[in-house]
Amino acid sequence: MTQLTEITEVAEHFGLALSTLRYWERQGLLTSHRRATRRCYDTDQLYRIALIKHWRDTGLMSINDIRAILSETPGSDTWLATTSALLTTIEERTAQLETAHRYLQHLSGCRHPGAPEMCPGFQETVDLPPGL
Repeated sequence: MTQLTEITEVAEHFGLALSTLRYWERQGLLTSHRRATRRCYDTDQLYRIALIKHWRDTGLMSINDIRAILSETPGSDTWLATTSALLTTIEERTAQLETAHRYLQHLSGCRHPGAPEMCPGFQETVDLPPGL
């Protein structure tokens, strides 16, 4: 027999609100089993919850994105389009974060006495409109 874990234990384990798990279920991301009146999840659904939580924690994937990835057949046109678009978004965000990281590293050692935006090292990296 498949082992089932009650919703309260799942929520506590993953640090999620009960309402989040119910919402994900209403959105078609999860399927629960019923034990009396309690929602329970099998092992496959626990892995799915972990994956959804991971994707949501990044802040880069909407419920619709997740639904598209989970509901489509890997390799289908929709699945490939969704994953490709998300990879592009993540690569762009990674570049933005790397730029912010480099500047913060520079700023932590910068001895320029003025405001951070007046630092010559920062100003060299900024592309201003022509004529300024």
